[in-house]
Amino acid sequence: MNVPFLNFHQTHSELKQELLSAMEETLDSGQFILGEQVKKFERNFASLMGANEVVGVNSGTSALHLCVRACGIQPGDEVLTTPFTFMASSWCISYEKAVPVFVDIDPESYILDPQKAEEAITDKTKAIIVVHLFGQPAPMDEFLSLGDKYGLKIIEDCAQSHLAEYGGQPTGLIGDCGAYSFYPTKNLGGLTEGGLCVSKEKETLDFMRSLRNHAMLDRYTYLDVGYNYRMEGIGAALLNVKARYLRKWTERRRQIAARFQAELNLRDLRLPPVFENCPSVYHQFSVCHPQRDRVTKFLNDRGVSTGNFYPRPLHLQPVYEYLGFKTGDFPVAEKTCNEVINLPLYPEMTDEQVQYVIESVNAFEI
Repeated sequence: MNVPFLNFHQTHSELKQELLSAMEETLDSGQFILGEQVKKFERNFASLMGANEVVGVNSGTSALHLCVRACGIQPGDEVLTTPFTFMASSWCISYEKAVPVFVDIDPESYILDPQKAEEAITDKTKAIIVVHLFGQPAPMDEFLSLGDKYGLKIIEDCAQSHLAEYGGQPTGLIGDCGAYSFYPTKNLGGLTEGGLCVSKEKETLDFMRSLRNHAMLDRYTYLDVGYNYRMEGIGAALLNVKARYLRKWTERRRQIAARFQAELNLRDLRLPPVFENCPSVYHQFSVCHPQRDRVTKFLNDRGVSTGNFYPRPLHLQPVYEYLGFKTGDFPVAEKTCNEVINLPLYPEMTDEQVQYVIESVNAFEI
């Protein structure tokens, strides 16, 4: 049996006529940048997550950048974040010539460790970027406490946490602001790039909305240094189609994950934790094993495709050599980079494929 890591073809084949109709509607409207389809998607996603309003942009990376701008981060300011994440979580800091300060992660959840974050705070620290990694919400109460105690902004990277909640609150609406991504691999993945800014504060959203469109007051009057971060109409139209299925897809992800949690029993395999007050939406089902490379090869040889996110932590990336971090500075993150295995998990997986993944993992011999 073959179990691909993702199956875009099946998803889009089933929705093909709806997607084509949405594209045709946008073509007929002539509104290709922003426009009614983007407004409709903003309303749709706001409704899904229980927000009053949101701001659509051209990528999750852009959304994070606008969050940093909205929080007033200046050159030389320090911003804490995790070394075990995608680069966009630190690019947004570097774009403003601020200083990324990496902090080690919790060994169970792979998420930024709040206690270690507090130890890293200095008088130059202005914000914490918290990543809801692999669909698992971060322990936001602890980060909010740090924000209150030290006067810090709390930015949520929600690129992998569509529909996730922490204590009944949607990710992105807990801290000062948050950023979503609709890159094709996400739980709600577009057919183009796309992102979204969220906040409880209308003033923050208005500022982001202005910056995404060159900070224009009118056609030729500019209030600030703005950007071309506009969401495209066709991309929004296609997301409007797929958004109808997000709750159904999320439930299927959780069903598959529950089987993995109950039936994977390979010795030394560390499963992701389950938290009652903030269940994961399982953007990835990420396990760890000390013989990661051998397990991965074994699964691949059996036709089970796997992912490896993220093989090199951010503090050891060549671009950040100037910060002076070295191997051993964040041992938990480095160990996780060497042991993590992302198993296939997506709504289109059949029960037979799920069973085959379970049997294949459990068949590995130490």
